[in-house]
Amino acid sequence: MFEKFTVTKKLLASLLSLVLVLSLASSLVIGSNAVPATQSAGSALLAQATSEMTGKAPKYVFMFIGDGMSAVQVNSAQIYGGTNKPNQMALDEMNFQDFEAVGYQTTQDATSFAPDSASTATSLSSGFKTWSGTLGLKPVGDQSGNKTENVDQTSVPKTIAERLKAEKGMKIGIISTVTINHATPAAYYAHVPSRNSYYEIAMQMANSGFDFFGGGTINQPTGANKDQKDAYLVMEEKGYTVAKTKEDILALSSGSGKVYAVTPVVQDSGAMPYAIDNKEGDLTLADFVKKGIEVLDNRKGFFMMTESGKIDWAGHANDAKANIGDVLAFEEAIQVAIDFSEKHPKDTLIIVTGDHETGGMTIGQATTGYNTAFDILENQQISYVAFDALIKKLKTDNPALNFADVMPVITENFGLVNNSTGDISRPGEPCYMTSELSDREVAKLEAAFAETMAAKPTKNEETDLLYGGYNPLSITLTHILNNKAGIGWTSYSHTGAPVPIYAAGAGAGLFNGAYENTEVYDKLVDITKLQ
Repeated sequence: MFEKFTVTKKLLASLLSLVLVLSLASSLVIGSNAVPATQSAGSALLAQATSEMTGKAPKYVFMFIGDGMSAVQVNSAQIYGGTNKPNQMALDEMNFQDFEAVGYQTTQDATSFAPDSASTATSLSSGFKTWSGTLGLKPVGDQSGNKTENVDQTSVPKTIAERLKAEKGMKIGIISTVTINHATPAAYYAHVPSRNSYYEIAMQMANSGFDFFGGGTINQPTGANKDQKDAYLVMEEKGYTVAKTKEDILALSSGSGKVYAVTPVVQDSGAMPYAIDNKEGDLTLADFVKKGIEVLDNRKGFFMMTESGKIDWAGHANDAKANIGDVLAFEEAIQVAIDFSEKHPKDTLIIVTGDHETGGMTIGQATTGYNTAFDILENQQISYVAFDALIKKLKTDNPALNFADVMPVITENFGLVNNSTGDISRPGEPCYMTSELSDREVAKLEAAFAETMAAKPTKNEETDLLYGGYNPLSITLTHILNNKAGIGWTSYSHTGAPVPIYAAGAGAGLFNGAYENTEVYDKLVDITKLQ
């Protein structure tokens, strides 16, 4: 995959870093003969780097965003797919980690160092910082007063997707595993003060003129009060073919015109299922990328933004196995673009990044110390969402359900076993990294089960911190299983951790280094030669 290109770019990036250091050092030696020599070498190398911007603009641009995906989420997927045995510790190398350019971007927005998806995706798509919750509009003045009145609606900035379509005639595709009018996909076509204005976002989607939408459903298609014209009908009136079955989606082609391909299988809140919950034959994110390429391919090229949105949702719910599963499914979708690029190596740019980190995920936590046991995660068979649905059905079928009734279901789906073996503090018999539950862990599960079954759940600071608003039993199970594997979480929200960025193909070298997320837009403007 871009073998010669990869070596050249990695070498160039290393040499540039060395030149910058030497130039700084030599500038401190006043009158030194080394100054002009170093500057001369630096000028030559910088000239080579400049060729990144002066070369041919890519015809095909793939932008992959793992929502909530930082270095830890990537590394966790590597560990899970690798080898976790003494003297045989090895990571599974993910395809995008072989890209020739690797950098990292900081994610703070105009209001917080723990930003939301609307503001961070806006920075990636449009090149400026805005308030958390705002899509495609710049903030005006300070944050006092009404938020809606303090965004610049008089001059609406254009996103990279809007500009490439208007100025270059490229076709545009937007794909997401979550609802298509959710924050990250919407940041490429919508301009609203609040990300929660789902119906208005859907109307802007219909008016965007973009060529391919795929993945999740439309959230609130008839408005918050269910009194608006159905957004799917509006899409059809605007000339879109709305394909809702697997057969109709697979039949789409470059002759289909403007398309919205809607997932036939919906799991929660209108999204595609978690990868861990996919059934044989279900369409995957990779399938939507393949179909998007078929629909978009044309002589002027295309820009495709693909979001794996449920990496973020699993992070919020602190479900490591579901998180890892969607990172691996994301990798499969990226492979589709890599395969395409091998047929068009000089015309393709692939970018892979996240918008922010979610959950404060860590490899290593208090009870496991310096050890990990990711193989324990193999015992989890379904996501927290699927388990929520299972428990809800059991509760409905049997209102007198007790913990003993549920324990076999827990064992079946999470591999955790209650052998009543006593306290884990017994010397020589720790339960930290085994499937066996300690008395302490059983007590936590029993308390969580009681909360799950309660007609009126307890609402206080302690339960908020314990369960984060999720099903108490489900999240307690994932916490226990994750901790046994050596995974910790610090939040049910986002964190301010920087996120990695990987790039391959035409102009990829510009993405080396460390920079603000707004510069991703700037670099794309330079590479695609927008004025």
